[in-house]
Amino acid sequence: MNTTLSVSGLNEQIKTLLETTFEFVSVEGELSRITNHNSGHIYFTLKDADSSIKCVMFRGNAARLKFAMTEGAHVVIHGALSLYKPRGEYQINCVSAEPYGQGVLAVAFEQLKKKLEEKGYFDPARKKIFPKYPQTIVLVTSATGAALQDMQRVASQRWPLVKLIVIDVLVQGTMAAGLIADGLRYADSFSADAIIVGRGGGSIEDLWPFNEEVVADALFTLKTPVVSAVGHEIDWVISDYVADMRAPTPSAAMQMLLPDRNELIQSIDEMRYGAYGMIMQRIERKREQLISMQEAFKRHGVEHRLEAQRLQINELRERLNSQIMMNLQKSSRELLPLKERMGEVTQSLVRQKSSILTQLMEAFESQHPKHKNKRGFAQIAKMGKVIDLDELCVGDEYEAMNDHRSVRSKVVEITSM
Repeated sequence: MNTTLSVSGLNEQIKTLLETTFEFVSVEGELSRITNHNSGHIYFTLKDADSSIKCVMFRGNAARLKFAMTEGAHVVIHGALSLYKPRGEYQINCVSAEPYGQGVLAVAFEQLKKKLEEKGYFDPARKKIFPKYPQTIVLVTSATGAALQDMQRVASQRWPLVKLIVIDVLVQGTMAAGLIADGLRYADSFSADAIIVGRGGGSIEDLWPFNEEVVADALFTLKTPVVSAVGHEIDWVISDYVADMRAPTPSAAMQMLLPDRNELIQSIDEMRYGAYGMIMQRIERKREQLISMQEAFKRHGVEHRLEAQRLQINELRERLNSQIMMNLQKSSRELLPLKERMGEVTQSLVRQKSSILTQLMEAFESQHPKHKNKRGFAQIAKMGKVIDLDELCVGDEYEAMNDHRSVRSKVVEITSM
C-alpha cells in the first residue's frame, strides 16, 4: 500500500536526495537577473541556450569574491544543489565562482581598473610633483621584508641626508589591504616630501592587497606625493595606476626619488670649474677693457695732452729754429753784397766827408783869428758863429775875439759910416 506524503514531507525527501546526491557541483553558464541584496547575499540565475537554474551566494562567500558578478558574464560556479522547501524550488548554493576561460584575479583586476579609470583615479592631471631634494620619506611596507632593507641601503648610498620613517604594515593576506590603507593615511599626516608604498616580488595572490579598492581610495585622497613600488618590473597592480609615480621595484623607487650624491658632487665640480672659467674669462675681458681704457685715458688725458703739446712746442721750436737758421743763412747771403756795397759807399762817403772836412778845416784855418792878428782888429762871433759886423742889431750880445782874448759885449747903438 502506497504511503501518502505531505507536500513538506515530499520536499524534504527531495531535498535530502538532492543534497546527498549533488554535494558538490561545478556548473558553467551565463549570469542573468543578478540581485545584490542589502544583507550581502547575491541572487542570480545561471543559464545556457536551453535551460536555467537559480543560484544563491550567501554573504560570507560573496565577500570572498575577487571579481564583480555582471549581467551576461560567462562563469563557472562551484557549490551544492539544495531545495528551498517553502516553494519547492531547487537551486545551487554557490560557494565560489570564477570567470570562464580566464583567471578570476585577472578579471577582477580589469574590472576594478576600468571602474577606477572611469572615476578619474588615473588622470595624469591630478598627479603630484616630487621635490628634487626630499628631506623626509615615509615608507609604508613590512618592517621585516627585504624591500625595506633594499630601500634603506639605496638611500644611504645615494643621499644619506634623507630621513626615513617606516610604517610597518602587513603586505600579504586578507587583512593586508585595510592595514596598507590605514598606513597610507597615517603616513600622510607627517607632511613628508614623499611616500613609498610597496613590497618585494611574489605571486599575483601575494601582491593582491595592492589591487584592492580600499588601497586605491586611500592613495587617491593623499596630499603627499606617493610612489607605488610593488614586486618586480613585470608586475603591475592597481596602486601603480593610482599613485603619482610607479617604480618597478622598491629599490628603484628610492633611486628615482633621491639624487645621487656622487653625480651631484660631480655636477658641483663641473659648475665650479665652469664658474671659474667664466670668472676668468670675465676678468680677462675686464683686464682688456681696463688696458683699453688706460690707453684711451693716456690718449685723451691731461698728461697726454701736455705731452702732446710739449712735443708740438718742441716741434714748433725746432721748426722755428730751422726757419730762423734758414732766414739767417738767406740774410747772410743777401747781406754779403750789401756789406760790399756798404763798404764801397762808406769809403766813398768817408772820402767825400774827408774832402769836405779838409775844406772846412782849411776855411776855418784861414778864418782863425790867429791869422788876423792885426792891431785894432777883432773877430766877431754870435752864439759861437763868426758873423759880419753888419749882422748885429741893437741889444744883441756878441763876442769879440783875437788870438788870445775874448770880450762879451752888447750892442747899444748902431751908427752908419
